[in-house]
Amino acid sequence: MRFLSFSAFFALVAFAASAENLPGQLNGPQRPKLIEPHLRVEGTGNAARPRVALTFDACMGEADERILSVLVRERIPATIFVTARWIKKNPQTVTIFLQNPDLFELENHGQNHVPAVDVAISIYGIAAAGSPEGVRQEVAGGAEAILAAGFAQPHWFRGSTAKYDLSAIRQIRAMGYRIAGYSLNGDGGSLLDAGTAQRRIAAARDGDVILAHINQPTHAAGEGVSHALLALKGRGFEFVRLSDVSGTGDAGTTQ
Repeated sequence: MRFLSFSAFFALVAFAASAENLPGQLNGPQRPKLIEPHLRVEGTGNAARPRVALTFDACMGEADERILSVLVRERIPATIFVTARWIKKNPQTVTIFLQNPDLFELENHGQNHVPAVDVAISIYGIAAAGSPEGVRQEVAGGAEAILAAGFAQPHWFRGSTAKYDLSAIRQIRAMGYRIAGYSLNGDGGSLLDAGTAQRRIAAARDGDVILAHINQPTHAAGEGVSHALLALKGRGFEFVRLSDVSGTGDAGTTQ
């Protein structure tokens, strides 16, 4: 019996060691290096009129009217990264975007809001695309929904969680997209309280690309985002879309 117990023990050790290398595990040599790229736009160099690019993710859920109403009323341009799922659920807001082409450019946030990583791992509890074909479908499916809704072909892509592995970055770039990182996380994935979100965005500097969310109307962060936009405008900030000026990202995401 003792011999059998030792045999079982060594068998379990061997299985555990091999399991570390199975695809989809979070440890071992199969785990990719994840990149969360930065992006900045060309600033004005004028302290009295700094420039920022507002980018909003519309992942799932509904439109945050607190933010949207400020953008429309104050004529503040922004780049909106939408998923196919969000487009399908929010036809009324899609119509508003279509009616204001001078304000809004719609860019690609994917088909089903899964991370653009070609290894089967989980990021923040969200299963990644898991393969090159999965990455391709996530990107292509998002673009198809944008075109079907009546918008122009997207040229920027931002994946769920804003994290990628290097091979997925190369694949997305080969599909004709620049990958949109950011330099200022304005709302912490829409999970910050209103005051913190307002202070973060109010601290923007010339050339910043601000990331926030426009799909969480029940979260407190949206109130802070809307107040911060008014504060920046009152201080003389210039707002641009990503297509309006040149931008430089790291990790091969734009060049």
